[in-house]
Parts: sequence; structure tokens; C-alpha cells
Amino acid sequence: MKTGILYLVPTILADDTAPQVLPPQVAAHVSALSHFLVENARTARRFIKSIAPNQVIEELRISVIDKDSSEAEIQAALKPLLAGHDAGVISEAGCPGIADPGAELARAAHTHGIKVVPLVGPSSLLLALMASGMNGQSFTFHGYLPIDRSSRVAAIKQLEKLTLTQHQTQLFIETPYRNMQLLEDLLSQLHPTTRLCIAASLTAPNEYVRTNTVAGWKKVGLPEIHKQPAVFLIGK
Repeated sequence: MKTGILYLVPTILADDTAPQVLPPQVAAHVSALSHFLVENARTARRFIKSIAPNQVIEELRISVIDKDSSEAEIQAALKPLLAGHDAGVISEAGCPGIADPGAELARAAHTHGIKVVPLVGPSSLLLALMASGMNGQSFTFHGYLPIDRSSRVAAIKQLEKLTLTQHQTQLFIETPYRNMQLLEDLLSQLHPTTRLCIAASLTAPNEYVRTNTVAGWKKVGLPEIHKQPAVFLIGK
């Protein structure tokens, strides 16, 4: 039996921005699918209804696959595809598979010979890198830095070392309510000439993207991005 196709469906980064950031093909695919593998059922249902109002949510088959899902649960979620049904993967925000449990679904799909199709949509990491003015040919995304302050300081110093020795842009994120604490550590630990880019609330009306040296940030002051989703980049 021919397997179904696993579509990686991008979602919005900011409320009410779908018409500006999602191409029509995304809505067309979502309208045609009846199986979805999602990170959060509530937000996925809201997203589906917003871009595909023709869908009857109660009739959809929605399985939750998040960071705590077991390998058995991931394999079970792929059963509809093995039976020939197409399915869409929907993350909390942005593109599935990037710092996201959707990567495990794509990995498992490949082992079964299931075709994986990424749809075009906003990625906060790529948008931040594009706007930063930093090296876009060599870069690394590190996810979240350690919560423990001493470990976080050590990680910051290591990232700066990579920036210096490899001329490589370093990207990382933080839980939004800890943004300001991270920024204070970055300013206190990085060399004055190291460049720091702060990219917050990307694609939203209050989007903020600015790159400055650490010395420059200390002079002009930090933006207030408490509780705003943000990407941080350091480079030379």
C-alpha cells in the first residue's frame, strides 16, 4: 500500500498575521487534510480554524506529539500515514522540526519511507539571522542556555569563543519571562566589541530587531522585551 505524505505545516509567530506570513498553499493543504499531529491540541485547532474555516474541527483526527512523547507514541501517530492517509504536523509557532518535537516525526517517517514535505512559512531563527547583519554562511543554533547562572555564564563565554575562533554566528533563545536576566548576563560577560542582536516579537506590529556592540548596548540601554518571544545572536 502506498503511504501518505507527511506535511510540515508552518504556523504564525504573532497573532493575526496569517495573511501576511503564510502563502495560500498552506491554507489549501490544511483544508484538505483530516489527520494532524500537533504539539498542542488547543492551539492547533484554533490555527486550523483560522486559516481553513471550512474544516469541521470535531471531525478531524488530531494526535498530540510533544517533547515528552515516547518512541511508541511517535510510531503510533504515524499509523494513518502507513495506511495511506496524508497528515500535517503543526507546532506551537513557526516551522515544525526546528527546535521542535516535529523533528522526531520527520525522523520516524523517513525510516518508514514516508514522504516528508516542508511547507513554506516563518522561522524566527532565519528571520533573526537575516536581519542581524551577521555571518549567514556559518552559524549554529543552541536552543536554550542553562538556567543555572554559573552554567549560563560559562555557556556565554564558550559561545563568544566560537564566534571569535570560527567567525560563526551563535543563535539561542530564552523563556520569554527570563529575557531581561539573560540580556544582563550577556552585557556583563561578553567583550565590549562583540556584536549582539536582539530580535523580538518577529512579524508582530511591535517587532524589534537591532544589532549593536556590547559597548553600544550599554550606552543606549536595553529594550524592554520582558515576556516577548525573542532570538538572540552574537557575532563579530
